[in-house]
This record gives sequence, C-alpha cells and structure tokens, in this order.
Amino acid sequence: MSTTDRRAKVSPSPDSDERQAQLARLPSVDSVMAMARVAPLVGEYGRSRVVDAVRQVLDAWRGEVQRGMASGEVMAVDRDCLVTAVTERLARDARSRMRAVFNLTGTVLHTNLGRALLPDAAVHAVVEAMTRPVNLEFDLEAGRRGDRDELVADLLCELTSAQAATVVNNNAAAVLLMLSALAVRKEVIVSRGELVEIGGSFRIPDIMRSAGAKLREVGTTNRTHVADYEAAIGPRTALMMKVHCSNYAVSGFTAAVSLRELAPLAQAHGLPLAVDLGSGTLIDLAQWGLPREPTVRQALAEGADLVTFSGDKLLGGPQAGVIVGSAELIARIKMHPLKRAVRVGKMTLAALESVLRLYRAPELLAEQLTTLRLLMRSSDAIRACAERVQPVLQRALGAGYVVSVQMMASQIGSGALPVQNLPSAGLIVREASGKRSGRALMALEARLRAWPRPVLGRIADQALWLDLRCLEAGDEAAFVAQCVEQSEVG
Repeated sequence: MSTTDRRAKVSPSPDSDERQAQLARLPSVDSVMAMARVAPLVGEYGRSRVVDAVRQVLDAWRGEVQRGMASGEVMAVDRDCLVTAVTERLARDARSRMRAVFNLTGTVLHTNLGRALLPDAAVHAVVEAMTRPVNLEFDLEAGRRGDRDELVADLLCELTSAQAATVVNNNAAAVLLMLSALAVRKEVIVSRGELVEIGGSFRIPDIMRSAGAKLREVGTTNRTHVADYEAAIGPRTALMMKVHCSNYAVSGFTAAVSLRELAPLAQAHGLPLAVDLGSGTLIDLAQWGLPREPTVRQALAEGADLVTFSGDKLLGGPQAGVIVGSAELIARIKMHPLKRAVRVGKMTLAALESVLRLYRAPELLAEQLTTLRLLMRSSDAIRACAERVQPVLQRALGAGYVVSVQMMASQIGSGALPVQNLPSAGLIVREASGKRSGRALMALEARLRAWPRPVLGRIADQALWLDLRCLEAGDEAAFVAQCVEQSEVG
C-alpha cells in the first residue's frame, strides 16, 4: 500500500471532524466553576471538592465523545446537564457508607447489620460522652487518675455476683486476652465437642494458637466425660475451659460434662475453670416466654472462675467483650500488655453502663431494652403490621409482583439459640406470572437494596421473604413513606 493510500485510510471523516469539534466545545473547569448554579455547591461542599467533581464529569464526558468517534454516536454538550451531573456526583460521594437499613431478614441480632440496637438511654449516654469531656480515667473522689473499667465493674459484679470484671472490644478479644495472660506456653483443656468456629472463620483453636496457648483436646465430637478431662491434666496444664455451643447444636448419642461436674475436678487440681459463654445473657429469658439460655450468674454459681461474653448479643448493648469472675485472676488479666491494645473507649463504656443500669429494674426491661422488646413481639402484632404494609408495598412493586401476608419464623441470631425459632409474620413477594425465575428474584432483591433506605430480606422457596419482626412503629411509618415515594417514582 502506498503512503498516499495509507493516509487516505486514517484521514478524518466528516463525522470525526464533528466529534473533534465536540471535544473542543467541552467547557473548561474554570468556566464551569464560574456558572451561577455552581456557587451553592461550593458553599455546601467546598471549592476543592466541587473542582474535583467537575473534572471527573468532564473526563467522563470526554470519554463518551471519544467512544462516539468509534461508534458513530453523537453526544450533545449541554452545560446545564453537566452541572446536574456534577451535583449528583457530589451528593453521591457525600452519602455516608454506613447507612440505616430496614432489617426484614428475620434475624434480630444480625451480625452483618450491627447486632443489638441500643435503647434510648444508651444513645443519650453515648451522645453525652461524644460531646463533652468525661471522667474516662479520672477518679473524681480521689482527684487522681483512675481505671476505666471501674465505670462498669461494680454494675457487672452486682448483676453477675462476680468478684471483679474487665471489658475489652469483643468476646474474641476477651478470650484472647484471658488465654494470653493465664496460659501462654501452657496447655488449655477443652472438649472436642466445643471447638467451635465463632463466625468470620475465627475458631477457638486459632485464638488459642494466637495467644500462645497449647490446645489439649479431650473426648470426642459427640461425647466427653469427666474422666477425659482428668486424664489430660498434667504439669503443663494452665486451665480448663468450657465453650458454650451457642451457634450450633448436636443431638442424638451425646454426652457433655456440666460445670457442676467439672468444677470440683478443677478445684482439686488448683486449676482455673473458664467459660466462654458467647451470647452472655444476664437474665433468665424463660420468664418472658423465650427459650432458656444459661446466665452469667449461673455459670459462676456452678463453679466457673472466669466467664467471658459479648455485649452486643442477648445483653442488648454495644459491641464489647466482658470478663467477670475471680478478683485475683481478673487482676492478672488486667496487668497483661495486651489489655491496652484491646481496651474500649468512652462511647462503648457509656453505652454499656447505661444498658447495665436497665437490668437493675428487670420488671421494666421488656419495655426499655430494645433487643428484648423485639424478641418478645407477638406474631399477632407482627401480622397486623404486615397487613397494614402489604397494600403500599404492592403498589410500589407494581403489577409484576404479588405481595402476600404469611406467617414466618424469626431467629434470634449471632449464634444465640440457633435451633430455636420465634413465631413471626411478614410479606412474601412472588412474580405475578408464576414463573420460577431466580434471576428475577435477585433483580428484585437488588432493587430493594437500592432504595434510599435499603430493604434487606431473604430469598427462599422461589420468593422474597420480608419478616417484619424488627419493623416497629417508627420504622413502619418510615417504610410506608418510602413505599409511597417509590410508587410515585415508578
């Protein structure tokens, strides 16, 4: 091919010339910034952020023009549309990554959704701690530096009958700290049936390894006896540990050693007996008609020297890990260097103290503690809520779907009482055509997640299930309002 022919191949066409002209007509950043509609954006977001957004939108438009040069499409350059695009980008970027959602999954203590919701008293306490100086580590009576654990230690001891207490940032940290302080380079005896994975791929054996302790497994997966523990005791034994299997259950041909049986053996050999209670309720839930769960006080009364548990599960408080028990052992734990690395801040302590104070009046707890109130909601009340919400959700989703009210079963969640369900009610959404399309359901689920306040349910049995146990009065009104808004948008 000659040079002349080659030039003819790459020479600009009339359309290409037009697109080159389009590129030239794109406004400069300075000219956009000088527009009257941009001034309010500068006042709201700051000049530097607006300039960045303008550049990003112009770069995107420039790319569209260049792609049009290849595809033959023509893009109009409209400055008003450009400012609208800048405004939308700024609003999108300013939106918090952590957003309120509607938890219609049927799981009350949902780990991915933040577990326990704090009661109003705790929220107010956190705001106070966030906005004012507080005596986090200052002893007001003595006028000198204090211990932050003392803000909640007395309450924890009162509510559990423990001698002492300390608080860290979650229950895994509590177990890690306890083992690091008491069992480094020594053996910890645990039944094979209690070597649980606590979520997020964190396993009891892994935590022990990280703490520098050596796991000594005894018994079998389904059966362990006192003699198994006794045979494992040796000169390198540091402590005996029981792990409450709150996130699964084994049934059938099983045998486990109770605390009452194990405590005399530990005492006879001078070994501490520790219990990882996991969800860690402080009260007997059976008095409210809920499934029974062992309490912290009960574990200590049956012979445990130390008990670890979570703050944001059945306790109904903030994320925290609590260790209660022997004053001598707690003192050793608090002296370990790792304690500072896993300590909690003022907001956690403010929320935890406020929640613990609610337990001093158990007769008011069902009304004041959000977690307990949600767990106690009757299926009749939830069904009535579903019947009120059904028509507005139907209008929002349109004729392509059928929304119906149905009884359901909620879960407590976060590993608490995994085989126990709570009678509930909610809405089931199916395609009106009757087709069994998993792709359509996934699209619907994604559509609800994209609403201003995302709606989270679960897909099962060729339908989208929306359990309304966690949709209390205030949230119900907000949900209805959002459905009405989406109906108008649609």
